Amino acid sequence: MTRERSETERRPSPEALLAQAAREDRRRLKVFVGAAPGVGKTYAMLQAAREQQRQGADVVVGVVETHGRPETRALLDGLEVIPKRRLEYRGQALEEMDLDAILARRPALVIVDELAHTNAPGSRHPKRFQDVEELLDAGIDVYTTVNIQHLESLNDVVAQITGVRVRETIPDRTLDRADEVKLIDLSPEELLERLREGKVYVPEQAERAIRNYFRPSNLTALRELALRETAEHVDDQMQAYMRTQAAEGHWAVAERIMVAVSGGPLAERLVRAARRIAERRDAPWLAVFVEPPHFQHRSETERERVMRALRLAEQLGGEAVIIPGQNVAEELARYARDRNVSEIIVGDPPRSRWRTLGRRSVVDGLLERRGPIDVRVLAAEGQRAERPEPFSPVRARRKTTSAGYIPAAVLVAAAGLAASGVMAVLPLRDPGMLFLAAVLLSAVWGGIAASVFASILSVVVYDFFFTEPFYSLRMTDPQDYLSLGAFLVVAVLTSHLTARVRDQADAARRR
Repeated sequence: MTRERSETERRPSPEALLAQAAREDRRRLKVFVGAAPGVGKTYAMLQAAREQQRQGADVVVGVVETHGRPETRALLDGLEVIPKRRLEYRGQALEEMDLDAILARRPALVIVDELAHTNAPGSRHPKRFQDVEELLDAGIDVYTTVNIQHLESLNDVVAQITGVRVRETIPDRTLDRADEVKLIDLSPEELLERLREGKVYVPEQAERAIRNYFRPSNLTALRELALRETAEHVDDQMQAYMRTQAAEGHWAVAERIMVAVSGGPLAERLVRAARRIAERRDAPWLAVFVEPPHFQHRSETERERVMRALRLAEQLGGEAVIIPGQNVAEELARYARDRNVSEIIVGDPPRSRWRTLGRRSVVDGLLERRGPIDVRVLAAEGQRAERPEPFSPVRARRKTTSAGYIPAAVLVAAAGLAASGVMAVLPLRDPGMLFLAAVLLSAVWGGIAASVFASILSVVVYDFFFTEPFYSLRMTDPQDYLSLGAFLVVAVLTSHLTARVRDQADAARRR
């Protein structure tokens, strides 16, 4: 049984396979990312393009801005350059990349510099990243460059760091679409030295840049943003590969902390502990609650503890996640693998001795299924074992579904009348499907208790009115016993599944 479950878990994710197929159908996008102008993105891109040309690829240059750098201009020798398109705007002649000429030429690879560039009025697209998207959709590979400050999601952060609001931005989806993101890294000291040597801007511009934007503190912060963004992209690629290939093992290259939240008294203490650990390690972290069926019928205290803990996690900078599931340990272990978590923090609340007999705790189940993921167990210190409110799904349902019995009886009666009418017109031998429909509707309307009541009532009505001898609960044909028994089993099972789907839908709505 364990082996069958593990083999199932190792199957590739269907969603990941579909995403991979979609990526394979489109052309490849390679983005050279830098922390600031002058780190060498264009130079590295042209070197990669020349290497592709040496390997036999059909490479053309759509647009490259050399900014007067002779070493960058030298790399254009031997590469076919598509002439730019001239546009007239307010009496001035502007030059832009000729998208139509590239599409007509249809090379295997095109070089497009400065992805965040704004095109001149009169161009087909207002932004250059839209030109790149059209090239990719047309089946052409693209190499391009961008600085990290042009990413839309980082616009506010960059403005706080540098005091300059970047106007030209690209949506995050463009970088997410990239098949490869290559970071061109240069230390602030080296970049400032390049500025002073005139390898980035002319001397007058370089001096202004050093006094304003290119301060060492700014460059260090932008460099950290570029490193983080590139690392997250690589991490996403690794997780996608693991899902599509069903790769065994757990590759926790970067640390990620996950804390398991429950309705127990340790919930908020666990969240704070996870925050402290993640802060010390400078690692992202998340709080996860596995919501079991009928959780909405638990005590108000327990539900409020969960909500407070998840709100606290968000306030402290973590990610709050709610996932449905019956086996808490199994769902926690699965989700930790999916998110490439390096360590799980879980609480071990005090329990009375008799409750430990014959019952495995979440901690025991998690330790059994964790694989290579570290598990940190925080015990309750100086707390007494709580006497939990006994929970019964049927009793919990009774509070909200007592009114469902009357509709269930009405539905069964309607099914009986419909069966009588149909059998009077058509030669229908078995009206069981009509009663089964009444049972399913009862499950949707009133839940599991009402549907079980409808199942039993359907068997009684079916036996009394539709089996010989009629108008009697007595049965003379053994086949009738088998038919009614099978109907009752099928009705109870289907109503149970329908009620579970309803509970899951209700839980999803609440989340």
